[in-house]
Amino acid sequence: MAEAAKPEALKNAPTVHRLRGDYSAMRSDWTIDQPIAAYAEDDHALWAQLYARQTRLVKDYAAPVFVRSLAAMDCAEAIPSFEGLSKRLRPCTGWEVVPVPGLLPDDVFFAHLANRRFPASWWIRKREEIDYLVEPDVFHDIFGHVPLLFDPVFADYLQQYGLAGPKAMAHDAVPILARLYWYMVEFGLILVNGDIKAYGAGMLSSFGETQFSVASPQPNRIGFALERVMRTRYWIDRYQSAYFVLDSFEQLFRASIDTDFGPLYDRIKQQEPVAPDAILPDDRVFNRG
Repeated sequence: MAEAAKPEALKNAPTVHRLRGDYSAMRSDWTIDQPIAAYAEDDHALWAQLYARQTRLVKDYAAPVFVRSLAAMDCAEAIPSFEGLSKRLRPCTGWEVVPVPGLLPDDVFFAHLANRRFPASWWIRKREEIDYLVEPDVFHDIFGHVPLLFDPVFADYLQQYGLAGPKAMAHDAVPILARLYWYMVEFGLILVNGDIKAYGAGMLSSFGETQFSVASPQPNRIGFALERVMRTRYWIDRYQSAYFVLDSFEQLFRASIDTDFGPLYDRIKQQEPVAPDAILPDDRVFNRG
């Protein structure tokens, strides 16, 4: 990384918000070398504990494509090498996993996704954070996100999301686009042979929300509609009041490439955001919480 670029990049680094991550050694694209030797024995043990606990849950509640890909990743015993995962991913969908210190600025995040690079935090949570932490760690990013990068359609969608980032920035609409990521990448549900299954990284890496999202009578479960999702606020510190259900990943991908997002952003900004727990008249309701 060029020394001239480093101070400017670090000026806006997430550490100014007191979030975790050492940004001192990052390159101009905010990547680092995964510090494999820095993982302690207890880090690997915590990974194995989290992995085993979540694997028992996801076999009943997750979409089959997630379960199959998770098994193929074969990383139950220890925190995996990102390069090792990338060697498996590239022949399948052209994606790779790149280590980063932590949260990234919007433009950097979009650029990585647009180029089929998934930025993953390298560090793992502490034991006292086993059930909840503020920032995404290596377990969230690898266990939650990477399995679906083996699915060609979802992998294509995630690249389209990254490519849509600059237009959202130009329209001052990143928070609106972020709702699509939140509800469809982090907390998405999908129909599989008539049953609702989870695929979102946020719930599938969470011990409590995996079952809650699929089986609890409390939240609303609503059929996917692009504008509806992008108008809807979400919770960042509690389980969601609503989850959106896809018919297929193709439905999500087609919506991303068939929509002119500029007029959509302009229209949404003219409307009041939808409350997280609201049911609208046109909603296709699977469950009313």
